Formats: sequence, C-alpha cells, structure tokens
Amino acid sequence: MIDAPRTQAAWAAHLQLTYRAEAERTLAHDLHSGPLRVLQALYPEGPGICHHVLVHPPGGVVGGDELRVTVEAGAGSRALITTPGATRFYRSAGPWAEQRTELHLAAGAMLEWLPLETLAYDQCLARNTLSMQLEPGSLLMGWDLLALGLPAAERPFAQGEFATRIHWPGVWLEQSLLRADDVQLRQSPLGLAGRSCVGTMWLASGTALDRALLEQLLDEAREEIGQAGADITAGVSSTDPRLLVLRLLASHTETAFALLRAVRARWRPLALGLPAHEPRIWRQ
Repeated sequence: MIDAPRTQAAWAAHLQLTYRAEAERTLAHDLHSGPLRVLQALYPEGPGICHHVLVHPPGGVVGGDELRVTVEAGAGSRALITTPGATRFYRSAGPWAEQRTELHLAAGAMLEWLPLETLAYDQCLARNTLSMQLEPGSLLMGWDLLALGLPAAERPFAQGEFATRIHWPGVWLEQSLLRADDVQLRQSPLGLAGRSCVGTMWLASGTALDRALLEQLLDEAREEIGQAGADITAGVSSTDPRLLVLRLLASHTETAFALLRAVRARWRPLALGLPAHEPRIWRQ
C-alpha cells in the first residue's frame, strides 16, 4: 500500500444513510458523492435490524481529503454500521485530512457505530470528529479505536498530528490532540504510557438509564477489563445516567479490539435487548 500523497486533487466525499422502521422492518436508503459508500443492506439478524458495511474504495485518506458520513436513524429503526478493514490516514505534504461523522437518532431508534481501527501513519495530519444527537428512548453504542504508526512493521508514528473529537452537545465532550513529538504525553504514565493504541467505547441513551441497569453494565465491563491481560489498561465510568464510557490503552490493536468486542457482547443483550451477534466480516 502506497502511503504517499496523491498527486491529483484531494477528494471530498459524503455519504448519507437514512433508516426508517416500517412494519417491523428497518429499511435503508443511501446517497453518496465521491468515493464513500456502503455495500448492500444486510439482515443477518432478521428484517428488524439493518447491517451496513461502509467502504472507501481509495483505501486511504491523505492530506486535503474530506470524508463526511451522516446517519439519520428514524423512529423505531435499528441499524449496525461497521467497516471491512482499518481506516488509514497516510502522510501529508501539508494539508490536513478530515473525517466527520454525524449521528442523529430519533425517538426509539437503536444504532451501533462499530468501525474497525483507524491507523495514523507516520507524518499524517488528520482530524477525526464524531457528533451525536439522541431523542428520548434512543440508544447508541459506538467505539473509536486509534493506532499510532505501524510498530510491528518498524514504522513508528515519529512525525505528525492526530486530532480526535467526540461530542454529544450538553452531555459529553471528548477531545485530544496527539502529536508525535510530544514525548511527555506519549511516554508518561499519566499519558499514553508508551502505548500506541487508544480506544474509547460508549453507550449513550436519549433517556436516563435505570440505576440498577447502569450498575450492571458497569460491572459487566469491569469484569471483562479484569480479564483483558497485561497489554490492556482500561477503565469504565458513568458521570451521567444517559452515558457510559470505556477508555483503554494498549500496545496492540488485536487485544484492544478483543476487549471492545467482549464488552459489546455483554452490553448488547442488557441495554439493546439483542443477542451478542457479531458482523460476519469481523470473522473473515
């Protein structure tokens, strides 16, 4: 895979996904411009839940590229969105690359936003932002997993910057700027502690969760964290009855992703009332 800037003009791409519930089935409609789209709607769990695999045919994002995903989950709809592989931000000659995700959930909607990891290649300049709006009774489970460089291939994140922002207005704001030359942040035990993988997982509800359920969800996640092994440093908390947040540091994306999958398997039946089914593409 070539990790150099393209000589052609930067690409702008926009994908809009709309879901609506109709007669106990979730129907999907997609509109796209530029190289960003989804594969056909899949229903491995039955007609009530639509699965989509989001693809970016160029295979990577370079300086100047702008990707935008907008999701409108209508009242009572249920959907799961994932990706077939990692999102790669390649090195930039100067311009920043940007990926923006906007999630809007109507009353009673359920959405799982579960992309595979994001890879920040050496010398990339990138922003990855996600915003969410939830109406009463809606539920959103999602995660964001970032890996800095390719340490296993002896290609560390030695230069560049990666900015992340997750925002639920009035409820939650998570943001960071990771600079390759910020040795104190990257090596300090109060920072990344030398780890190259950073993850955030959340369960957001448009209506306050029952206290007993909230405590059970926290306990289930903490049990999985306790079994995750030495490669993982993680914690889970809830500062608002509408939100649970799990944060992790790891040296390997495989162990980080394994923890996210394990916690999802625990949370999904309890919070969403759905079995711990995984997208088939994760097992390929």
